[in-house]
Amino acid sequence: MIEQQEFFGLNHYRYGEAYFGSHAGMRYRLAADPLKRLKPGEAPDGLELLATVWPEPYAYSITEDEAKTSQHFPFSEEGLQEAVAWFNERYDADRERWEAARDKPWTEL
Repeated sequence: MIEQQEFFGLNHYRYGEAYFGSHAGMRYRLAADPLKRLKPGEAPDGLELLATVWPEPYAYSITEDEAKTSQHFPFSEEGLQEAVAWFNERYDADRERWEAARDKPWTEL
């Protein structure tokens, strides 16, 4: 299970940084959308959190968009909680897909 304490607080995302992780064959990313660095004291108007999942083994930047699934959430503590819950829901809903990615031999990639 993916826990919220794995993630950085909202300030991390205010500075235009993404968080990447993986869980049993499922990779995930959480970032502000749009991905930009806010100035100190600048309100996050128009920002949302964008949660994305895709199968191992490749990094976000080289995985085809068709293999990724994304969902937007409010840029707030509640939105962060919802995003973490969504990551867990995606894992449970596609468990066979993630396990197949995890168990695939590297020689078959």
